[in-house]
Amino acid sequence: MKPCLLETICCQDGRLKGLAFHQERVRRSAHALGWTTFPELQHILIPKSHRKGRYKCRVRYRENIEEVEFTPYSIRPVQRLTLTKADHIDYACKYEDRSLINAAFAERGATDDVLFVKHGLLTDTSYANIALWDGIRWLTPKQPMLQGTRRAQLLEQNRISMADIFVTDLYKFEKLALFNAMMDLEEGPVIAVHPTNIRQSSPFTKK
Repeated sequence: MKPCLLETICCQDGRLKGLAFHQERVRRSAHALGWTTFPELQHILIPKSHRKGRYKCRVRYRENIEEVEFTPYSIRPVQRLTLTKADHIDYACKYEDRSLINAAFAERGATDDVLFVKHGLLTDTSYANIALWDGIRWLTPKQPMLQGTRRAQLLEQNRISMADIFVTDLYKFEKLALFNAMMDLEEGPVIAVHPTNIRQSSPFTKK
């Protein structure tokens, strides 16, 4: 059976935001998996009861949409992260199966989330892309676990730039921001880059 994929779309006051970026990711994922067809997201109907406020529109799909669910959304605070190796995790497509990500998240200890490191490079947290402030500009990992739709939008707007960011260079940065389809760069959690806020559970080296 074909794997089930997800799109998580921000529904703000009755409008699905960033829909073109989500549709492009659906198209790209379908192509990567060898599917001959894929769903058109513009056909999603928004219930009248969800046309004021912010909701998370969760779309389960294969070659067709299988389920659409709307739930209220609020940004959860994140103050501390644990660096976690993720060389074994492939999440290039937004799979419904997040068992490996969830297992790593469960081992985060007293921190709020994990920050994945893949082959010595910073990638994402369990639910968000990241950007790091070097005092001049925001840099986002060139090789994330998942190419997020908000990330694509921020790159197009030249609000962030791509770079390979080695975990060994982490503490050269001032702060780290989390963002995803549900929260913009200025809305998500921002963490001061310091060993008390970003815990390193094991040694990392460049590869």
